[in-house]
Amino acid sequence: MTAGVLLSGCDTDQVSLATNAKANQPVPPKLIAAMAEKDMDLQSPILVRLFKQEAELEVWKQTRNGQFALLKTYPICRWSGDLGPKVREGDRQAPEGFYSINPSQMNPQSSYYLSFNTGYPNAFDKALGRTGSQLMVHGDCSSRGCYAMTDEQIAEIYSLGRESFFGGQKAFQLQAYPFKMTPVNMARHRNNPNMPFWKMIKEGYDHFEVTRQEPKVDFCEKKYVFDAARPADAKRDPVFDASAKCPAYVIPEEIASAVREKQQQDEAAVARLVAKGTPVARMNTGIDGGMNKVFAAKIPEGSTGLSEGAEGTTLQMLAMAKAPGTIPGHVNPPKPNLDAVASAPAPREEPVVAVSAPAANTRVASAAPAEKSEGGGFFSNLGRKMGFGTADTTATATPAPQATASVAPAAQTSTTPATAASRLKAAVTRFVPGQDKTKDAPKPAVAAAKPAEPPKPDTRLAATRPALKPSVSDGAGDNAPMISGAAPVVQSNSFDSRFSAVK
Repeated sequence: MTAGVLLSGCDTDQVSLATNAKANQPVPPKLIAAMAEKDMDLQSPILVRLFKQEAELEVWKQTRNGQFALLKTYPICRWSGDLGPKVREGDRQAPEGFYSINPSQMNPQSSYYLSFNTGYPNAFDKALGRTGSQLMVHGDCSSRGCYAMTDEQIAEIYSLGRESFFGGQKAFQLQAYPFKMTPVNMARHRNNPNMPFWKMIKEGYDHFEVTRQEPKVDFCEKKYVFDAARPADAKRDPVFDASAKCPAYVIPEEIASAVREKQQQDEAAVARLVAKGTPVARMNTGIDGGMNKVFAAKIPEGSTGLSEGAEGTTLQMLAMAKAPGTIPGHVNPPKPNLDAVASAPAPREEPVVAVSAPAANTRVASAAPAEKSEGGGFFSNLGRKMGFGTADTTATATPAPQATASVAPAAQTSTTPATAASRLKAAVTRFVPGQDKTKDAPKPAVAAAKPAEPPKPDTRLAATRPALKPSVSDGAGDNAPMISGAAPVVQSNSFDSRFSAVK
């Protein structure tokens, strides 16, 4: 059979697809049962939508009536950059827009367990001179312009794409958005400079919402065109060029009228929200990307960054839940915006941990490199105001349910009365009335001034990854069945060395 494949002229990825155990893991039984309940066939076409702000990936699948229905939503472990499209190579931006994924973009031998290439840049991106390469949806939980899903989740998503190709789908559509294109989100981000671009791709979002069909995507005059068709008096289909003038085309009236009605309703809702004083979302936060709450809750000092979880769910509540995939020990969560934390009321569920620091230069253990600031942060000054220590004290506010801190031994230092007074004044100035954390948070313990013991390894984080990942639908566990013939995958030490093997 392998010889037949080689003679047919298939590329190496397709050959490896026939022998790679990771890439041939079956679709989990629970997911197949969900398909049966929703009147879907195993090999029917799929469509994928990504949302940065919600940190979610949706897999939609075509039902027997020809429309798409939501099959499953996967939390994104890590995405990088800011809300907005990718513009140039090295900007760490995860792409936004409409992309097409064909079998050649599926990478069964990825260094990130499994992956598929998003297809960035598309014709629209190229027309604007945008650059970038190897932008993937992959396993693991690290990102430099990609969407990282964990190994177990990418195994499921990969299997769904593979089965759709086996069923005859030539390519599945990937729609990547900054957020769900709802009136609330459009109102919150109304002043964002990316809004013209977002309104343009929202039209494709609306086409899918009203038809539940994959929108046909074309480009002309450096813009997106959705569901374009040949005019009634035309003799041939229109030919589109992203950089050229748009040809004569029409949008079928049943689609155009439905989209028009939806857009009018959305615009009216946005106007009402703005009139009611809906606050504008913060811009230029300096935070690199985001992470779904379900993963941030599992990491010491974890932060969702630019992502937002569902209302009513806290990191403490999610800390007890099972993560849908392995979080590697080298994960680098988004760094919180300390200025935003200082200027806003702190949530009740975030405890303050104060650590006595006799050293002139104190380092706090963190999952991500800490930014230096002069004069200490808000929680540091607040700790001194409340009497937690008389020497330099470093306070770390962490949204994770448990946090650890270590103090490096150094030379003894003292604080002058003038310095203490100025810091106390700064703390009082930045303090938000009515949010006295001491009433809700447990009283912090003051560490003794002695060299820190080596930190114990966090047993919640996996040191190595299995060769085959148990299904997240069936519940990953130690006793989950493994596919015969799988070879263990050795975890590398750096992002660059791991990413270099991606094709």
